[in-house]
Amino acid sequence: MAIAVVKSRALTGMDAPEVVVEAHLANGLPAFTLVGLPETEVKEARDRVRAAIQNARFEFPARRITVNLAPADLPKESGRFDLPIALAILAASGQIPSTRFAHAEFAGELALTGELRPVRGALAMALATRACNRTLVLPQHSAAEAALASGIDVRAARSLLEVCGWLAGQGELATPDPTQAPGAPDYPDFADVKGQTATKRALEVAAAGGHSALLSGPPGTGKSMLAARFPGILPAMDETEALEAAAVQSLNGGFRLDHWKRRPFRAPHHTASGVALVGGGGNPRPGEISLAHHGVLFLDELPEFSRQVLEVLREPLETGRITISRAARQADFPARFQLIAAMNPCPCGYLGHPTQACRDTPDQIARYRGRISGPLLDRIDIQISVPALTRDELMGASAGESSAAIRARVETARCRQMQRQGKPNAALGTQEIDQFCALDSAGETLLKQAITHLNLSARAYHRVLRLARSVADLAGSEAITPAHLAEAIQYRRGAA
Repeated sequence: MAIAVVKSRALTGMDAPEVVVEAHLANGLPAFTLVGLPETEVKEARDRVRAAIQNARFEFPARRITVNLAPADLPKESGRFDLPIALAILAASGQIPSTRFAHAEFAGELALTGELRPVRGALAMALATRACNRTLVLPQHSAAEAALASGIDVRAARSLLEVCGWLAGQGELATPDPTQAPGAPDYPDFADVKGQTATKRALEVAAAGGHSALLSGPPGTGKSMLAARFPGILPAMDETEALEAAAVQSLNGGFRLDHWKRRPFRAPHHTASGVALVGGGGNPRPGEISLAHHGVLFLDELPEFSRQVLEVLREPLETGRITISRAARQADFPARFQLIAAMNPCPCGYLGHPTQACRDTPDQIARYRGRISGPLLDRIDIQISVPALTRDELMGASAGESSAAIRARVETARCRQMQRQGKPNAALGTQEIDQFCALDSAGETLLKQAITHLNLSARAYHRVLRLARSVADLAGSEAITPAHLAEAIQYRRGAA
């Protein structure tokens, strides 16, 4: 036949729209034309495909070859179309049968030798292919990733020749085994951190309800160490959360099988740009906040970040999503992360230190703290001071409570929330707060006093109630008592 049609997938945000690869062979001077809005790396497929076909011992047709990637208005990028283009040319020239093309999709980058290299976005492609009930043929490494999505026939190939043999019925492609995913993730342990009992308690509350937290204290008090161990006390990821987080990481080619069901922990440097945090580019890709989906975004030295960069966090902290709009296209990415931030109390870091004097002027301290806007601070649920360790705490040999023990309490509290309302406390809406965070008369009196003395905003009022609900869940209490509310208010005093 002089024409062949092969199906593949592109990437647009979290979606993987279908792309039809059409190859037509006509008489005339030998030429290879690629149309359908291909970007540079796709145009370069002409040379890769020619060399791969020849090195696989097939004949590259000395005819006028036209390859169309449809739909024509969808931009095509990356080398994922190398394999379908090569198969379409071979089928159009009659060198391989095309009977299986109707029930299969193909993606993979070709080496000049005909070997297949992995492509990014394998999970997104797998989820889209599953809806169409087709077989998905991918490079070996990408196939192992795609197999994590249940209910889809994924085949792994090492080379173009293997795929052609499978199409000709002369061999079978391997089926990756998703049960070979690694076991429970190994996080750093909270037992490594000496002292800081109050801070550990605050982080336990944050983990139980999905709240954000800001740790403020002098250098060397363990803020970064505590933040690095925070994922270890979060509830274990379920299949849905793990698949969503892996799909986002796969879009950047950063997913690793040994990180399956491991909470993401992203810690961008303070020189990161706003685009690095939220994502972007000509073909929008996820940024740090999306790569931390269902995990932790740790911002160390928070005031050192550009104020404009920090302001981009305001919307995703509220909505759990980020929409990136460009002139030609728009992409929507999930961003349901827990923000853990750390900062010093002043530029030199020693304001309020028991043994070292602060050398900053009040004006310098005010400018330093002013780098973080009030609206952003208002969105951070827990703001707690991390004091310097005493000599006895520092030299004490006793280990703190382990992450496993804390995580057990957190999972019990989170289970109560899911049974009661189907979501973590941090995600409660206004009407749900009225329903699940009701106070008795003593609690209402205490909260009124807090609103007056701490000048709490309407947003802070709701966040205090969510925090109090999380404290009550950790205590196993159905009702929010004044003691639970007082602890939640204490965590908001940093906003005063």
